[in-house]
Amino acid sequence: MPVTATLPGGLVAAVRPLDPAAAWIPAWRALGAEAHIRNPFYEAGYALAARKSFGAGIRLLIVADRPPEAPGVRFLAAWPFRVSWRRWGVPLPVLMGWTHGYGPFGAPLLDGADPEAALAGLLAAPRTLGLPPRLFLPNAPADGPLVDLLAARGTRQAAYWPHERGLLDVTGRSMPARATYLDHLSGKRRRKLRLARQRLEAAGPVALEILDAPAALDRALDDHVALEAAGWKGRAGTGLGQRPDEVAFLRAALADLGAEGRVRVARLRRDDRILASAILPLTGAEAWVLKIAHDEADPEAAPGVQLVHRLTEAVLAGAGIDRIDSCAPPDFALGSTFWTERRPIAHLLVEAGRDPLFPLARTLERARERVARARLTSRSARST
Repeated sequence: MPVTATLPGGLVAAVRPLDPAAAWIPAWRALGAEAHIRNPFYEAGYALAARKSFGAGIRLLIVADRPPEAPGVRFLAAWPFRVSWRRWGVPLPVLMGWTHGYGPFGAPLLDGADPEAALAGLLAAPRTLGLPPRLFLPNAPADGPLVDLLAARGTRQAAYWPHERGLLDVTGRSMPARATYLDHLSGKRRRKLRLARQRLEAAGPVALEILDAPAALDRALDDHVALEAAGWKGRAGTGLGQRPDEVAFLRAALADLGAEGRVRVARLRRDDRILASAILPLTGAEAWVLKIAHDEADPEAAPGVQLVHRLTEAVLAGAGIDRIDSCAPPDFALGSTFWTERRPIAHLLVEAGRDPLFPLARTLERARERVARARLTSRSARST
């Protein structure tokens, strides 16, 4: 299989391993910073930090203005993927976008200055490189710029497992409008929050702190790991403390993001005790909830809920963040309790170039979805 090929119009398509020493890493970083749809989980620093823990079989599909190793190369598109040869139990391969427990968003990186050309190159690249002409984008935006670009091209696509996740978005809102954002909370919810706060602060005042200094991030991660280890995940042996490779990944990711001022750790503290902690990568004024942990000693005090509440209040007061994606799985209410906006998410199957087998792939994926849903329903019924 060729690893570099020329596309119609003179652009270059290439497939490369995730190599932190590659000469083209700066071009990947530059694309991530100016992408049409920002996706911190596909940007160079984060992806390279994740490669040892989650990157088996992952390669990077690149569209550029010249071969990736050439001086002055400019990336127009980048998409980490692996080939799934028998996703549907038959020899009909598909390119699967990279997803893992710390990668909850699957939009490819497309050049912000010319996203149409970037997408055209990305869709033309697989066949030119001898790869399967169909892409599967897990946890992709189900509306907005990406879907609009695909529709404008007439690209065949299908969506699976659609859901909405909680989103805080006060972009462009005046301070008076921000001050009324939480007015949707019911009287009952407000009383519960007030009582929980009183319970949490019975042993002393609790402060919200938002850390961004690179020197503080490493210790903040240690505190986060210890907090999770003290809860049910630690007792079940599934906490971060039992997964040193994942801790190493998070440490590397926080170091890379922190060096660029692109991560926050929001937490509740009483004296030297951390009661709740959330790790928030940033893309501009948007934060993404990567990981959250809370003290489980007193569930009625609800420190995790209170962290989200106080973080929301801080954003509304002008903390330098205008938007937070909860990155929550379906039916997870923590972010949507306070945040009224929603981000539609789905797994997208996309035709890359002319693919006579695309209708078959679309049908097989729909059947796979139905079987998986039936199993979930059966499992839920047995547990009730």
